[in-house]
Amino acid sequence: MLYGRGNPHGGGQYGQPVRLDFSVNTNPLGTPPAVMRAVEASAGRLHQYPDPCCRALVAALAAYEGVPEAYILCGCGAAELIFAYCAALRPRRALELAPTFSEYAAALEAVGCQVERYALRPEDGFAVGEGFLQALERTGCDTVFLCNPNNPTGRLIQPEVLEDACGVCVRRGIRLFVDECFLPLSSGGQSLKGRLADMPGLFLLKALTKSHAMAGLRLGYCLSGDGTLLEAMSRQSQPWNVPLPAQEAGVAALGERDYLEATLRLIDTERAWLRQELEGLGLAVCPSQANFLLFRSGRELYVPLLERGVLIRDCANYHGLGQGWYRVAVKRREENQALVNALSAVL
Repeated sequence: MLYGRGNPHGGGQYGQPVRLDFSVNTNPLGTPPAVMRAVEASAGRLHQYPDPCCRALVAALAAYEGVPEAYILCGCGAAELIFAYCAALRPRRALELAPTFSEYAAALEAVGCQVERYALRPEDGFAVGEGFLQALERTGCDTVFLCNPNNPTGRLIQPEVLEDACGVCVRRGIRLFVDECFLPLSSGGQSLKGRLADMPGLFLLKALTKSHAMAGLRLGYCLSGDGTLLEAMSRQSQPWNVPLPAQEAGVAALGERDYLEATLRLIDTERAWLRQELEGLGLAVCPSQANFLLFRSGRELYVPLLERGVLIRDCANYHGLGQGWYRVAVKRREENQALVNALSAVL
């Protein structure tokens, strides 16, 4: 729970008159009916403690991901696993992108780690390329954090760059943390889970929070071939950290293949339409392969839009960005049209 400080992320609809929330990037189709039914069915068992080993959920995840059950650890959202990873390893120096998700640095700094940043360039569309690989070769860091697709830019890391990064990390003994939480909602992304068996220093972060619109249930998981690391991470959490309704919902969500296929078709269509509309309003839009768009405006937008009941993500607190940068989720056409209408009125 946040105490004595503001919310550094999106989702600030509480305490504000918000009718459309574009600040968080959950699945635009909403929570699948099967997940809703699973949560409702679990209500009769709320007197029980949840399974501390998440047995049914882990078995379903192993079948879904095609990895051994021993590679899986579940958590109360992806954020808990980020902090557990850093607390278990306690790295001395870590390298991350700028801009990227702020919880990596928060978790690293909580254990006294020095955080170094590789700055992505707006003129390159914030792409991760050869320059990053060169920086990785030179770094004295023992851990590197990547987000694929990156948040808030929505840019996928090209498969050849990922493979080369794996090679550098193996050769230099660097642990590689890759956040793949938005991968199911991106177009053309490639998971690194095929490298888990031969790369024990590889760690993949995943979640059903965004892909299945389950943010309120807080369900994340990770994949790693390093059993010692997963045991150490488990010791950083209390035994019942994944609630019973979340476990039941997770099992139900993994069977929703058609739902994800329909989601990707919608996102591909709406992302292209929304980008065109934003550019038509004179906004500089970053190319994206995910379910959100990063753009820059010469005028303040957050407060004027909020006054119209529309919440967007002000990205001024991201390292490497600053004032004038905003992120919006890709939603259904009627919602996207309402956003465009509100922006048009403001601009």
